[in-house]
Amino acid sequence: MSTDSPRTPDATRIPDSTRTPESTRIHNIGYRNYDGARLGRAYARRSLFSQSLRGAYGLGRSAKSKVLPMILFAVMCVPAAIMVAVAVTTKADDLPLDYTRYAIVLQAVISLFLAAQAPQTVSRDLRFKTVPLYFSRPIERGDYVLAKFAAMTSALFVLTAAPLLVLYVGALLAKLDFADQSAGFAQGLVSVALLSLLFSGIALVISAITPRRGFGIAAVIAVLTITYGAVSTVQAIAYDQGSTDAISWLGLFSPITLIDGVQTAFLGATSAFPGGEGPSSGMGVVYVLVVLGLIAGCYGALMRRYRKVGL
Repeated sequence: MSTDSPRTPDATRIPDSTRTPESTRIHNIGYRNYDGARLGRAYARRSLFSQSLRGAYGLGRSAKSKVLPMILFAVMCVPAAIMVAVAVTTKADDLPLDYTRYAIVLQAVISLFLAAQAPQTVSRDLRFKTVPLYFSRPIERGDYVLAKFAAMTSALFVLTAAPLLVLYVGALLAKLDFADQSAGFAQGLVSVALLSLLFSGIALVISAITPRRGFGIAAVIAVLTITYGAVSTVQAIAYDQGSTDAISWLGLFSPITLIDGVQTAFLGATSAFPGGEGPSSGMGVVYVLVVLGLIAGCYGALMRRYRKVGL
């Protein structure tokens, strides 16, 4: 390394012994302090929520990223539009399907949406190790988890509530009873809101365990579909053997049957359990507690997962 002293403009060397304060200059290269508004954590949290919500539908991303979520959104809404058309054409007295039953019937579409978008919401940040950048400042780990959880829940709520809105508007156009349709629509919204919280929490926890998106997709599908298939099969066996009391207890072991049990007990829905043997109001309290416990547990698991990320 060269240890030469600084040179003067005429390229002569100034000896160390003759160096004076006048030979030192401070050059202004244009940097200045930021004197604008500091938006803080709340703004960062809202921005992360907005970006994650838009990303769940491919907005602001490449064209191919929009294909699958938009197709699934259309698949959710088209059956509702067909039901409305049938009700209007035939001048039916009621819709072919209850509001509370719609998401249960189309649960496969919901599972595919979550399997595709939940890993994208959290796995990319883990895989590319960008999470520590979020935590630098001003956002904190709790802000990150809250924004991601709220964004995924909101995205799923849009997916499940949009067809209910189509049904409701169509029912009013078909001049069905306003009070009955409004009550059914409200019950349906409560049901899909609870479903969105529960399913999003489960999918995000699974996706946050591994940064590999492929593993996350497979695991989300497995948890949401295999558990339902297993529980439904065992419930059918119990019904055939006359063990009807066991049907409600078995429904506690699958996310979709949990939602079915809650809305059967408290929202006046028709149960999809074998023989229509839904839980009573007393048993429904157990369902509600399990659902709320799972939602809180998923949120807590996400908080614990991100405590060590980047450290």
